[in-house]
Amino acid sequence: MTNKVIITLAPTGNVPTKEKNPYTPVTPQEIADQIYACWREGAAVAHIHARDADGKPTVDREVYRAILERLAEHKDCDIITQLSTGARGGAGFFARGAMVSLEPEMASLSTGSSNFPTQCNFNDPETIAYLAGEMAKHKVKPEVEVFDAAMIANAVDLHKKGVIQAPLQFNLVMGVPGSIPATAKNLFFLYESLPPGCPWTITAVGPQHVDLMTMALALGGNVRVGLEDNIYYAKGILADNPSLVRRAKGIILAMGKEVATPAEARQMLSLI
Repeated sequence: MTNKVIITLAPTGNVPTKEKNPYTPVTPQEIADQIYACWREGAAVAHIHARDADGKPTVDREVYRAILERLAEHKDCDIITQLSTGARGGAGFFARGAMVSLEPEMASLSTGSSNFPTQCNFNDPETIAYLAGEMAKHKVKPEVEVFDAAMIANAVDLHKKGVIQAPLQFNLVMGVPGSIPATAKNLFFLYESLPPGCPWTITAVGPQHVDLMTMALALGGNVRVGLEDNIYYAKGILADNPSLVRRAKGIILAMGKEVATPAEARQMLSLI
C-alpha cells in the first residue's frame, strides 16, 4: 500500500473558537457530525479533542464518551478514532489519560515537553510513562506527537525500553509558535531522523501548510488537516473541515497517489 495516503482530520483542537471561525465544532454533536462529513470526503482517522459546556478545552472522560457515542450513531462510519491526551486541557496526567479507558483505536502521546504560545506543553517522564502505560493496558495504539526533534529520539528510547511497541507512528507537528518552525529544511531534518520504515504524518500549522503537505506526500508521508491546525483555507478566507479534507484529497490524487480507506489505514498503522 505504498501509494496509499492516510488523511487524518483534526476538527476542533483547543484554540479555535466560533468567534474566530463560525465553522468550528465545539459540542459533541457538532464534532461527531463534522467527523462524519469528513469521513464521507475521505478522512480515515479522526484526531479528537473535547470542549466543555462553555466551549473551553477539557479532558473530561464523559465528554469524550459523548462524542464517541454520537459518532457511533452514524452506523456506516468506520473512521479510526484517535483521542487527544494533550496538555492544553489544563489537567494532570491522571485526568489526561482517563479517556483512554474508552478504548479508542488510537491516542496521542507527546514524548517530551515544548512551548505553546501562552503555556508549556508539559510532558515529563512520569507523565509520558503513565499515558503510555494506560494505552498499553487498554490496547490503544499511541501516535507520537513530535513538536521538536528530541521527541523522535525519546520515542525510539521508549520503544527500546518496551514502553511502546513497534511499528511507531509519528505525527510531525510543525509551525506551532514556540516549537519547531514549519520550514522545508526542518521537515527534511525530522523526516531523516525517523526510524526506517515507520508510518508518519505531517501536521503543518499556518500558511505553509499546503506547501509542507505536498512535500510530505512526495516523501511518502501521510497528512493531517482540520480547523485545529488552520482556520483559514487561504489568506482572508475561512476554512471548514470538509473543504480542507477535499483539498488534501485533490493534492493526493494530483500526485498520482490514492486516498486510504479506514480499513486500509488500519493495516498501514498496524491496528489489525
